Amino acid sequence: MGKLSGKTALVTGSSRGIGRATAVGLAREGALVAVHYAHKEEAAQETVELIEKDGGRAFTVGAELGVPGDIDRLFRGLEAGLTQRTGRTTLDILVNNAAATSNGDAPEDVSAEEFDRMFAVNVKAPFFITQRALRLIPEGGRVINISSGMTRLANPTQAVYVMTKGSLEQLTLNLARHLAPRQITINNVLPGVTDNGSEIFQIPEVRDQLSQMSAFKRLAQPEEVATVVVFLATDEARWITGTSLDATGGSLLG
Repeated sequence: MGKLSGKTALVTGSSRGIGRATAVGLAREGALVAVHYAHKEEAAQETVELIEKDGGRAFTVGAELGVPGDIDRLFRGLEAGLTQRTGRTTLDILVNNAAATSNGDAPEDVSAEEFDRMFAVNVKAPFFITQRALRLIPEGGRVINISSGMTRLANPTQAVYVMTKGSLEQLTLNLARHLAPRQITINNVLPGVTDNGSEIFQIPEVRDQLSQMSAFKRLAQPEEVATVVVFLATDEARWITGTSLDATGGSLLG
């Protein structure tokens, strides 16, 4: 029996990287996992296959975030999948992982369209996903938001991205107080540079440079961040809420 046996979970953006590793980790502990994707259904199905190969249970849910109707589409798929497999729509664990990344422009070069896109996906979507999920989350549920270690550093070319993640952290702080009477915890996880399989990590020079940010002088693997997320989803973390767990591998030590 896993620590999450009988629980259900939704992990947004779980077709690769930290999201995929989190979905696999939650399923390994016994949770039925809804694997969300925006466009890459095949990649999301690969996540499901990894889970099922390991003896777990999962299903895919497709919905592009940050566009009109996104929350309705997401929850129609989620509730249908849960009902089919459990006979109810209870959601015990929500992981807001999906995010739009920055183009890396200097602040004076960021367009209004890019600004709006980043906030729509990284702030508006998690807020309304959480709002809708709270109808389904029972007493003792878990909400985990994936922020970024960059909220603790100055990086002008990532200013808008970091602004969105700072907003997400404020959502966590305020909802922690609001949800405490229901025994629902909500926390942030702050990853550092993590090898999510993107092509940039295949460039030796870039890989070496980014590795220097960690105290361990290497890139994080998605599973190392996912382990922290899974911990927060278990009963062992019931006394932790409204806080941020540093999963940067010591990148913020100075």
